[in-house]
Amino acid sequence: MVYILTVKGSLWYFSECIMISLLLFLQPSISGEGTILDLILRTGLIVKLVLLILLFFSIFSWAVIIYKSRQIKKAKLQTQKFLRIFRRSKQLSEINEISLRFKFTPLSSIFRAGFQELNAQLKLNPEDSSKKIRALNAESLNRALLRASNEEISRLEKMMSFLATTGSVTPFIGLFGTVWGIMDAFHKIGLTKSASLAVVAPGIAEALIATAAGLFAAIPAVIAYNHYLQKIKELITEMDDFSLEFLNLTEKLYGIQNR
Repeated sequence: MVYILTVKGSLWYFSECIMISLLLFLQPSISGEGTILDLILRTGLIVKLVLLILLFFSIFSWAVIIYKSRQIKKAKLQTQKFLRIFRRSKQLSEINEISLRFKFTPLSSIFRAGFQELNAQLKLNPEDSSKKIRALNAESLNRALLRASNEEISRLEKMMSFLATTGSVTPFIGLFGTVWGIMDAFHKIGLTKSASLAVVAPGIAEALIATAAGLFAAIPAVIAYNHYLQKIKELITEMDDFSLEFLNLTEKLYGIQNR
């Protein structure tokens, strides 16, 4: 629910930004000067539809960019704090209680999954988990950590596919609008039976707006996708390292053996 509200808030914010930008474009046209908005208004129905589709992709991708930026930033900060606590503390039950306060780092979920599996094998309450026993199943514990890790990776990668789709599809959508607009411009040239620059230039300019809009939507999405993908890979590496640290710690405390 928090995710949906965050994305909706970002969508509303960028919708207002788009409206303000359109008003700024409209202001010079009142004094008789040509603007981008004038060219958009003169385009055909198909090109206008293409521009609306690109506007949707642009607004929603910026909302995703803001959401992922906040999500990954919080995850990085809390991961460093949680790691310091984990390495400083010697009681797993104490770390388990503290982990509930770290909702944004994937390490807290991985730790709780491992701690629950450990307690299931020990058949003890969290308070008694400091007692040493032998012959714990390391393979079963590793599977629990891996399962939690995969869930956290899926959560971190949520909405990344939309950025990838925006970056790869919108230039072609814009190109389609440009091709259609040029076809319409040549059709008008045929009707007027004139190929002068004064006749050709306005139609071509109107058509090229679709390509510019496609690039405007695609470039930020591609940059953000590559940037966040690298950050997610760094978090995945920290998750893998943490799983190994957890296994090493439980081996020292409980004498885990492989089966």
